[in-house]
Amino acid sequence: MTQQVVVIGAGVIGITTALELQRRGYSVLVLDRDGIAAQASAGNAGAFAFSEVEPLATPGIMRKAPKWLLDPQGPLSIPPAYALQIAPWMFRFWRASRPRPYGNHLRAQASLMELSSAALNRLIAAVDGEPMMQRDGQMQLYESAAEYRASLPAWELRRKHGIEFELLESREAIAEKQPGLSTRFTHAGFTPNWMNSVDPKKWVEHLAQVFRRRGGVIEIRNIRAISPADGGVRISLTNGEIKAAKVILCAGAWSHDLARTLGDNIPLETERGYNTTLPAGAFDLRMHLTFSGHGFVASRINGGVRIGGAVELGGLKLPPNFSRADTLLQKASQFLPGLNTDGGKQWMGFRPSLPDSLPVIGAAPQASNVIYAFGHGHLGLTQSAGTAELVGALVDGQPPQIPLTPFSATRF
Repeated sequence: MTQQVVVIGAGVIGITTALELQRRGYSVLVLDRDGIAAQASAGNAGAFAFSEVEPLATPGIMRKAPKWLLDPQGPLSIPPAYALQIAPWMFRFWRASRPRPYGNHLRAQASLMELSSAALNRLIAAVDGEPMMQRDGQMQLYESAAEYRASLPAWELRRKHGIEFELLESREAIAEKQPGLSTRFTHAGFTPNWMNSVDPKKWVEHLAQVFRRRGGVIEIRNIRAISPADGGVRISLTNGEIKAAKVILCAGAWSHDLARTLGDNIPLETERGYNTTLPAGAFDLRMHLTFSGHGFVASRINGGVRIGGAVELGGLKLPPNFSRADTLLQKASQFLPGLNTDGGKQWMGFRPSLPDSLPVIGAAPQASNVIYAFGHGHLGLTQSAGTAELVGALVDGQPPQIPLTPFSATRF
């Protein structure tokens, strides 16, 4: 029997896409090696970061990289054992940071963010998801006037893209919005329309419940390869195979391994993110906080506080280095002097990242019945609803809502 559509991946991209395809009338089967929201979708900061339109690969970033890389606990690190393996990816990252490609990537990112913001509100309404949202805003904090001034071009960029914000130039203005911060923070930028999920894992589980209630099926299966077959797609499993008319590949940090079985060599790497989630009552956190100079955030999760972020480019196989989570928590206790750091639960996850900060969205070059939707980096939750609508249009044979050339698998 041939399935109508098979979605590979039960993270936020996969489940959201499956729900969108189901809404469009398709029979959908979701396959995942571990289950619903078992990887990056489980432990991220829970933020819908639509204001973060600027790619990571910005002009001049490579001048900062050596200083970061020399600090093993800094906002960006590469374990020495992985340095040689990631060198080709870093070269592509450098090329993406040059002014002309950066401008193209910025426009593409902004268009996907605008679509995703509108799509998320449509999705929330469709699944009765408002109780799972926190619309409290976000504050980016700076420790000096010089650091603040250096951030102003990025705020101007947000203004050009219609993002509402307020700049705060005194400790008193900051404390009015978020009491209890260290006085080391002298300036800030506040984005009032920023929103978070109450818990990203629970959000994906909620979407999965709706999907199943409407007839969708989710199975835990280990997938070895995908290949064209008889006008459709063959999915090879460890214990058999499944045939499908269409396959959507959104398996996060493992997607490039399956794309390789179709002959596509896509330079996907993993931003290994670390965090510690503290129980309810750890701190009176009023909104999502971004500690800009240190590469990490504090967010409210189920009434508690999640401290996490930074980027470790270390692949899928090296053991986790939880000293990075310890360092972030130690910094957070200095920045939030009243923070109770007892009872925390540590986590490490793999964020699928491409060197130009854009995901791959579109048909596989070697198999038109396979659609790629992966590589969202730390923006998977943010861009999930928009990605799902784009995939839905492609499966329907309709023009996508935004140009997909910047997201093509052949761009590398």
